[in-house]
Amino acid sequence: MSALFSKDQEKHDYLYRSGVGIMLINSEKKIFVGKRIDNHSDAWQMPQGGIDAGEDEDLAMFRELREETGICDSNIKILKKSDGYFYYNLPYRLQKKFWGGKYLGQKQRWYLARFISDDSAINVATADPEFSDWKWIEKDKITNVIVGFKRELYFDIIKEFSKFL
Repeated sequence: MSALFSKDQEKHDYLYRSGVGIMLINSEKKIFVGKRIDNHSDAWQMPQGGIDAGEDEDLAMFRELREETGICDSNIKILKKSDGYFYYNLPYRLQKKFWGGKYLGQKQRWYLARFISDDSAINVATADPEFSDWKWIEKDKITNVIVGFKRELYFDIIKEFSKFL
């Protein structure tokens, strides 16, 4: 099953938390990933997060990127916004842990952005950190370092933005 939008999921949108995700690439076309602070395994992910009530998707993307990485709007250039939404389900054991058990997973708009600063602009030690570490990684290796339930999602995002990678 693909993580891309489907009519069946549209009927059940209320079961998915609205969010955004950011594929941030550097000048070498490597992708930014952060190591989850709340996961004791070696789980990495791209920045992502929920959209606040009444918040615009674009503003949510900039806010999430700043909150998770310390990267300011002026340090990136948006290259593309996903044509549709991507969905993923949390494993059943995590559905009760996150978001009060209200959602099966997330419905996300993804953004591809080029990082146009130097690495000193990145600071994952934010006010409410989500990452304990970060690195740039090749697109071919990203699906090897993420949690299994997001693997298909990441394959689909890479496919969506492939002409830029």
